[in-house]
Order: sequence, then structure tokens, then C-alpha cells
Amino acid sequence: MTISAVDVIGWFGAALLLVAYVLVSVGRIDGRGAAFQYLNLAGGAGLATNSAVNHAFPSAVLNVIWMAIGAVVLVRRAAGQPSRP
Repeated sequence: MTISAVDVIGWFGAALLLVAYVLVSVGRIDGRGAAFQYLNLAGGAGLATNSAVNHAFPSAVLNVIWMAIGAVVLVRRAAGQPSRP
């Protein structure tokens, strides 16, 4: 069994999402903070790439939406707009 670059990207994306969740859950980072959003954005990109290449389109679409949410929050933060609860 060989591991492809797409597999590595997918596993790395999954790891980033888990790290983000753990860090928020134990109070190390804020769920509305930039670090959480960047981890989610990168993790979602990894999983979206892997899912799309493997024709798992529902998962790919979910992760693109996940990324879009993170991107919107980061753009709003950069513009000085508060995060909405």
C-alpha cells in the first residue's frame, strides 16, 4: 500500500481540525480568535482537497463551506468588525 500526496494532505487537514478543536476545548485558544480560524481554514483545505480527488463530493462541499466560514470571520476581523455570537 502506498500513501499518496493527496492522502498526506487529507490526514494533515484532519489533524489540523482536531488540533483546533482540542485547543478550543481545553481553553488554550479562543473559538472566535484568528488562530482557530486559520487552523480550520487550513484543515478544511486539506480535507476538501482529499475529498475532491477521491470523489467524495459531499465531504468536499462541506469542507469548502467550512473554509468559507473561516475566511469570512478572518476578513471581518481584519476589517475591525466584531464577531457575531
